This record gives sequence, structure tokens and C-alpha cells, in this order.
Amino acid sequence: MSVRDGYPASPAKYLDVKTVITKTVTTKTVVIERVDIKRLHIDTTTTLIVMEDEVDRLVAAWRRERPDLDVEPLEVLSRVSRLARHLDRARRLAFSEHNLEPWEFDVLTALRRAGTPYQLSPGQLLTQTLVTSGTMTNRIDRLAKKGLVERLPDPSDRRGVLVRLTDEGRDRADQSLAGLLAQERAILGELSRAQRTELAALLRQLTAPFDNIPG
Repeated sequence: MSVRDGYPASPAKYLDVKTVITKTVTTKTVVIERVDIKRLHIDTTTTLIVMEDEVDRLVAAWRRERPDLDVEPLEVLSRVSRLARHLDRARRLAFSEHNLEPWEFDVLTALRRAGTPYQLSPGQLLTQTLVTSGTMTNRIDRLAKKGLVERLPDPSDRRGVLVRLTDEGRDRADQSLAGLLAQERAILGELSRAQRTELAALLRQLTAPFDNIPG
């Protein structure tokens, strides 16, 4: 965890008092950075402890056991992997409050993002959700039974269909998205706006090649 320029993520102004404490735990010395942060308009003080995480310990163990290997990639990608698990839990919590499964959210929000009249072909849904044709057919069936989507004839293809959000499906998509964003803001809460922008740019640099593979 880090605090750029001594300030946590918030547009509010802060006063900060920063101290460094060194503790000896058995035979290991751990340096803990303690930052006491007080918002100018709030009387309470938040204390942030900056110390090693599980990935630090994992990397140190591999460097000890396999000094012949460069384990630097673990510093980044192991943290991405662990963060993904925390995000998955946050997603499931946000969706369960609206009686949705993650895959249901994915389909409903793909339709919601399409804009009015909130409809797509099954093929377009396949492209956006990265599942097989059989899986998508099953998912559409289940969502239709719950009254969240409906099938309509495709006027441009006599044998084709379109999948459209119902009013309830649209409401459920909007409400669950708001819940998810609240969970995600909490996960990113220790980063400033500038840090979030920088992190997004770095991650984009990693993911863009995968998202733009021809075919």
C-alpha cells in the first residue's frame, strides 16, 4: 500500500503526520510505515500501515530457494492474480444483493450498453461475453424464464432472433452495476485519482495486445 505525496485517495484536503516504526519479530526485522491522516473537515483520524504483503513473502521465498531464477514477474502478476480473486468476491457480493449470478450480469449489461432498444443478436452477445454458442443459448433461455430478457424476430434475418432487455432486466442491470461500482471504489480506495489513472494506463499497455489479436 502506498500514499502518493503523503495523501490517500480523496478530493478532500488532508493534514498528515508520518512516522516510521521498526519492530523486531523473532529474528526478523519488519519496518512498518505508519501514516496518520486527518481530514480537515472531519475530527476522526485514519491510520494507514504500509508493510509487506503476501506476494513480498512469496517472492522472498522463491529468491531464497531458486536464486538462479528471475522471479520479478511475480511482483506484478501475482498481485494481479490475488486482486482478481478479491474482485471476484466483490462482484458476487454486489450481484447477490440483486439476485443475479455473474454470468447473468455480463449478459444483461452487454444488452444495457447497447443502448435503446437494448437488444443484440446472440452472435453479438457471444462476442462480448466470450462463451460458446450452446452456453449462450442456455443462458438466454434461463434469463427469459426469469423475465429479464425476451426473444424477438430479427427483421433483417427471417431465421434470426434478437435478444432484448425487459424493463425488469434493465432495472436489475442498472442496480447491480451501481452496487459493483461501490465495491470497486472500495477496493481502489487507497489510490489517489492520479495513481488510478497511471495504473489503468499501465494495465492497458499489458492487455491491449491480447484484445487486438487478429481473428
